[in-house]
Formats: sequence, structure tokens, C-alpha cells
Amino acid sequence: MKLLILSLIFVSSLSTYAQFTKHWSLKTEGPIYASSITDDNNLYIGSGDGVFYALNKNDGTINWTYKTDGNKFSSAALSGENIVFASNTGILHCLDTKSNNPVWSFNSKGEQEKDIWDYYLSTPLIEGQTIYWGCGDSCVYAIDATTGKELWNFKSEGIIHANPVLKDGTLFISSFDGHLYAIDPKDGALKWKFKTLGAQYFPIGAIPKAPLIKDGIVYFGSRDYNLYALDAQTGKCHWNYREPQGWIIASPIFHDGHLYFGLSDGHKMICMNAKTGIIRWKKEVNMRIFGEATIIEEALVFGSHNGLLYALNPQSGEEIARFETLGHQENYHQVFDNNDKFRADFELYGANYKTSEKKLLNMGSILSTPMYENGVVYFTSADGHVYAVKYNIP
Repeated sequence: MKLLILSLIFVSSLSTYAQFTKHWSLKTEGPIYASSITDDNNLYIGSGDGVFYALNKNDGTINWTYKTDGNKFSSAALSGENIVFASNTGILHCLDTKSNNPVWSFNSKGEQEKDIWDYYLSTPLIEGQTIYWGCGDSCVYAIDATTGKELWNFKSEGIIHANPVLKDGTLFISSFDGHLYAIDPKDGALKWKFKTLGAQYFPIGAIPKAPLIKDGIVYFGSRDYNLYALDAQTGKCHWNYREPQGWIIASPIFHDGHLYFGLSDGHKMICMNAKTGIIRWKKEVNMRIFGEATIIEEALVFGSHNGLLYALNPQSGEEIARFETLGHQENYHQVFDNNDKFRADFELYGANYKTSEKKLLNMGSILSTPMYENGVVYFTSADGHVYAVKYNIP
């Protein structure tokens, strides 16, 4: 039988146990899919209520807000005393963090959404005086961080909602057109591109999220059920791993020689040898994992569509702790029975799949990547809350 508890959480076969305990939470009036970012005093996040928030990261009180016409936001990036973020109106905003006054705004050719599972917008990447940003208009832009003026753009053939990644003089960007692009960050010239294999029902092999570049290898997942490992210099494929149960959305992370990434319809977290692609362990959960994991105090921490934040032993996959969102507490049994299986009257991908998706999100789905600072884990949820929970190891 499932235990419904707010913040205490238990564990495991390890020699000690851990706890997530609620520090504070703030409710906004719309779902939140993006991840938060902090500076010395504030936590910054945009909500589906159309408001971008600066919160006191110690207690969650609102320091200031900025209203936009959008109802979906990218994660933000800090540039000195400015903060930069995108909204689904196709505008990249730059605000002064002290006054919340606009510094400049950049207008793309317009945003678009691929489908109801396209939850994210590209997070701007700030390197020196240049901002790199992908957009639903199929372009990745280089923008002057001081003036907001376009320096160059590179056009793909599909929506770009992945975060740009700059590594060793190359800008990597993935697209819903099924290509991973390696381009010159100085002028946007193409160095190489790689096309995914595609799958029977997803022939394009869209790449929704950012690659990981580690030790000269580019790792990324696709809607064609594959995780790829490419040579960062040439784009040649070293190996690919096919997950027969569905998309691989979450970007992999690297820790101690291994890759960690969640599955969509596979409903698992996977640990894999980064060099060989050989699986070390799989941990089953009962819903999708879209967000990236984070290593926190030697624990692997990530969220799921089921409204649970998990902490696992990264070596074994054993559960150390978990935390339930308020949406999970209130609505979990609208989707799952007492055995943590789908209810008999719930159909995930039937004729009413849009209604089913709303029920999933009402569970307080965690699509963001947890952020850790000074003993506190910050994350956001589709239940509209920003959460700050303390991670304690006695």
C-alpha cells in the first residue's frame, strides 16, 4: 500500500538513510516546466501564469515579478546583473535583476509547439558577451549580451527547444528535425551534422533536448528510442543503445564513468557504462522521466511525471529517499490504484489522451532538473509550485 506523506521519507538497504524535508514552497497560478536558477539572494523562475518570479531563496517570499504575454518559459541564465529568459511568444527577455526593469528584448520569427509532449523551451547560453539561444522558428541565434542585437543565426529544418552546448570551440545544438548540429560559435558555419536513425512511428527521430559532451564524446537521446554516442570532432557514431519501450527525452548526465538518464514510456532510470554503452542497472518507476538527474551528496536525484522526487544510490540504483509534491498527494489516485498501477478506467494514449495528459500533470509532475545549494534542493512542478526541500543525511 502506498504511503501518502508530505515530506518525510525513508529508506533503504544502505548503512544509513536520508530524508527530504520541506523547507518552503510557493504556489503560482500556472504549471512550471522549467528549472530554477539562483544568484546570491534570489531564485528565478517563470510560470504558466505568465509571470516571471524572483523569490527569496531562503524563505520563498516574492522579491519581484515581471508579467509577460507568454504562458511557458525557458529556464533562465544570468549575465552579470542581468537575467535572460525566453517565453513562448518567441521573445528573449533581458531584465535587470535589481530593479526588474527590461534591459532589452529580442524578437525571433515566432515560437511553436510540436505537440503536447513538447514541454520545454531552449535555455539561453551565455558565454562572455554572446548569448546562444534556440527557438521554435527552427533557428539558433547568436545575440550580443549587452545590446540584444543579432550577430548571426543558423537555421535547421525543425523546432529547436534544446539548450545550446558550447564545448572546445564548437556549439552543439539538436533539433526536432532529427539532426544534431555542430557549428562554429563565431559565425554559425556548419562543421558537421548527424541524422538519427528514426523509428517506425517516429521516422524523423526528433531530438528534443541537449547533448552531453564528455571526453570527446557527444551523448544524446531521441524520440527514435535511441541513445547515441558520437565523436565530438567528426560526428561519427561510436555506438547507439536502443530502448524498445519508448523515447529517450532526458539528457544524460555523467558521474564516475557512467551515464544516467531517464526513460519516457520505459518508466525507468538507467545507469550505463559511458565507454561501452553496457547497462549497469535499471530502476523502475511508474511514470515518465523527462527531466535531467543531478548528483547531490553522492545521491542521484531526479523527478518524474508521477510527482515524486527520488534519490537513488548511483552505484546500485537502490532508493534512498523520496518526496511527494502536493499535486501527487491530492491527485495520484486519479491515475494510479493502490498497487501503483494505472487505474482500470485510465488510458494513457487512448482517444482522450489529452485529458489523460492533464491528469498526469495534475499529479504534480516534475519535468524540471533539481538544483542543489547549501543543503537545499530546489525544483519546480506542473502543480504550479516552486519547492525548496532540505536533503539530510544523518
